[in-house]
Amino acid sequence: MSLGRWCSCTASRRYGTRGATRCWPWPPPGTAPSRPTAAATGSPTSRRRTWRPPGRTSSPTCSPSSTPSPSRRYVFLVGKDYGAMPAYDFALRHPDRTRGVMCLGIPFSPGPFNFDTMPEGFYILRWREPDRPEADFGRHDVRRVVRTIYILFSRSDVPVAEEGQEIMDLADLSTPLPPWFTEEDLDAYAALYEKSGFRYPLEIPYRALHRMTKHVDPKFQVPVFMVMGEKDYCFKFPGFETAMRSGVMNTFAPDLKITYIPEGSHFVQEQFPDQVNDLLLGFLKDHP
Repeated sequence: MSLGRWCSCTASRRYGTRGATRCWPWPPPGTAPSRPTAAATGSPTSRRRTWRPPGRTSSPTCSPSSTPSPSRRYVFLVGKDYGAMPAYDFALRHPDRTRGVMCLGIPFSPGPFNFDTMPEGFYILRWREPDRPEADFGRHDVRRVVRTIYILFSRSDVPVAEEGQEIMDLADLSTPLPPWFTEEDLDAYAALYEKSGFRYPLEIPYRALHRMTKHVDPKFQVPVFMVMGEKDYCFKFPGFETAMRSGVMNTFAPDLKITYIPEGSHFVQEQFPDQVNDLLLGFLKDHP
């Protein structure tokens, strides 16, 4: 493992992230942090904090143009939710530079996702409309927006608004936060989004889904590991459960392992951080 590098889109509860990635050398066995993470953006629930190994002041960006050193040829990629998409894509484009892929929450799709069968009030359809979610979010302070998103996305039901209703109307201040998400967590998120705003997380991914890469006859040449919460609302997306449970993923990833966490929600990595980190670290140990 000491020759590998970890590209992380998410890996922890308190400092978990969603989106595209940075990399660092994987520490020698016994020195890995219990909650390795990386700076990222990609959705209204991104966290932007970065862990760095001792003595490192910056983390080289992981991109196809990066030149790997002879001693650090491979990368492990970790993606949560939409962050899984660039992880899958990189592994397919650069199998000679990838050691394995670990993804939480989203199976591989050879082409853009299609949500045309979902109701008009489905949150992804609403959030890809120019200016509509900005107006919806703008009715509330940032803390209220983040609070509502965590309430809605930790449920097993897909967030869908009725006619004349907006997504932020689906929860109010009387609705409790998930028990594993603290007021301290909420304050940390709100402080970050006070600075960044929500426009970019709405542009990427919600308004860019149609631009997803379409892969022709894709085949992963590296091991793929998925962790899914059984109560993730994404199971109710069209075709999602079939893709996860029917063996379709195996046609793309012959060396595939999927672990389901029975009580896990869409935020399984924050809900059960130690369990998820143990699973990811176990995968790394199995593929030195």
